[in-house]
Amino acid sequence: MMLSPDQAADSDHPSSAPSDPESLGGTDAKGLLGCCVSDPEPVEEGGGEGKGGGRAALHPQQLSREEKRRRRRATAKYRSAHATRERIRVEAFNLAFAELRKLLPTLPPDKKLSKIEILRLAICYISYLNHVLDV
Repeated sequence: MMLSPDQAADSDHPSSAPSDPESLGGTDAKGLLGCCVSDPEPVEEGGGEGKGGGRAALHPQQLSREEKRRRRRATAKYRSAHATRERIRVEAFNLAFAELRKLLPTLPPDKKLSKIEILRLAICYISYLNHVLDV
């Protein structure tokens, strides 16, 4: 529901209050947005948007550490490198489970076990070996 400026001024309902900084009686835009927005963009002084449209005109020194990290991680090169590192990590993880699986006795010997089954069987087997050594 849209209200005219006269109706908005008469209304006590908070959602009908004007939201632009100039109509808030000189409230600083940075202070207003700082408490409501998790990562506000820096406001450029001088009134003009410049030729970059705001974001492109920002220098890397003006960005927060978190914003720099987000922009770096958003590139296709970074995502591709991250996917490659993750694939290598998972392959090494699976290889370690396969090696552990070879050391565990089961019937039949080539029975397919899940990772949690391998871990539980390894715990039982280590416990058994400790018992054998103690006797």
